[in-house]
Amino acid sequence: MTTYFIAKKWLASFNEHNIENLLALYDGEAKHFSPKLKMRRPETHGIISGKTAMRTWWQDAFDRLPGLAYRELTITANDERVFMEYQRIVPGEKEMNVAEVLDIKNGLIVASRVYHS
Repeated sequence: MTTYFIAKKWLASFNEHNIENLLALYDGEAKHFSPKLKMRRPETHGIISGKTAMRTWWQDAFDRLPGLAYRELTITANDERVFMEYQRIVPGEKEMNVAEVLDIKNGLIVASRVYHS
């Protein structure tokens, strides 16, 4: 699976709120950084590791924000990294532009970093 396809699958899985498909794209020891994570769970300093922690984080988001979706803006990819830009859409909230970087090894995401204002 190419890095570009991984990004497309990531966006589709997220928008479907399909945690199993989303987690299948990650290495078991992958790390995830998010400013939202840092705000909601300050004890993490914005970083979680492993699929169990990611499952908990994303399930909480899907439960709290059932209308949460990401609208793809751009995907730039090479053999080891994907840079995605998308709009975060939550009904009743202002849309937010987001950038996310996925580091990929052996066909799996080993790190993801989210950036937004």
